[in-house]
Amino acid sequence: MASAVEPSAASMTPYTTHRIPYPSTLVKGRFIWPYAGAFIVYHSLALLVVIPWLFSWAGLVLFLTGFYVFGTLGINLCYHRLLTHYGFKCPKWLEHTLAILGVCCLQDTPARWVAVHRRHHQHSDEQEDPHSPLASFFWGHMAWLYHVNTEMERRELYERYSKDLMADRFYKNLERRLVWVWINLAQWMVYYTVGFFAGWAMTGSPMAGVQLGLSVWLWGVILRTVGVWHITWSINSVTHMWGYRNYETDENSKNNILIGILSNGEGWHNNHHAQPRCASHGHKWWELDVTWISIWLLKKVGLAWDVVEINRKMAAKQSVKEY
Repeated sequence: MASAVEPSAASMTPYTTHRIPYPSTLVKGRFIWPYAGAFIVYHSLALLVVIPWLFSWAGLVLFLTGFYVFGTLGINLCYHRLLTHYGFKCPKWLEHTLAILGVCCLQDTPARWVAVHRRHHQHSDEQEDPHSPLASFFWGHMAWLYHVNTEMERRELYERYSKDLMADRFYKNLERRLVWVWINLAQWMVYYTVGFFAGWAMTGSPMAGVQLGLSVWLWGVILRTVGVWHITWSINSVTHMWGYRNYETDENSKNNILIGILSNGEGWHNNHHAQPRCASHGHKWWELDVTWISIWLLKKVGLAWDVVEINRKMAAKQSVKEY
């Protein structure tokens, strides 16, 4: 699987900024309606946060902490650095727990997410890239998700890029009977129910329970999901367009300071493309990488091992030359 995750040294050529065609297997005018519908529903619901009655401090706290719990631990640490690139190892119970957190971000199943990202690394900023912004910024950011692309059909995609995950019964079961959809509906119920009973218990008013339940659901699930979506999507779009480069790589990846901070380390994207398996994406002392700190802490307490660290010799060879 290494060839699908890391580009070979022989293929390293200067990056380009020219426009590229959309994937040749894109079926124009055909949409993946469940995805498009989910985006419309979630973005529409997220607009309800402007209603003062739906605000609560508990909802705001859940929104902010959710970025770390679900976005950083579920997507960055688990889906990306653990499952896609094998940047470290951890107990299976912990891996599967983190994967469920990733599923709660509504970014598809682990096997599909991993397969798409491995394909991205193999064909980064080429026509075969599933989401290069060099085709168009909006395409790279989110349009690729709801347009039919025959090359992204699940069976063929999994067979080539995520066969290792599908050999694990846990991940295989997540593909069946829309289990990942039920997991997301379950988190809706948990957030609302806990909020409802907490509000009722604190005030003695069922209506206060309804208000708090809706607030923590809206802020803690809906707005948080939309926020994590756009942060993740910005790695595909923004960091392949704007920023600075520490390394000479064969695609258009950049380190973007704003996205690097908002994404808890994923935005140091040029560093990542230079050394995909490295568990740390911040290679300069000031490139804060909260995801890496989380992995480091897991290692310190014995819950992570075989952690892939920065290869300084490789970094020196790949470093951008100053003229």
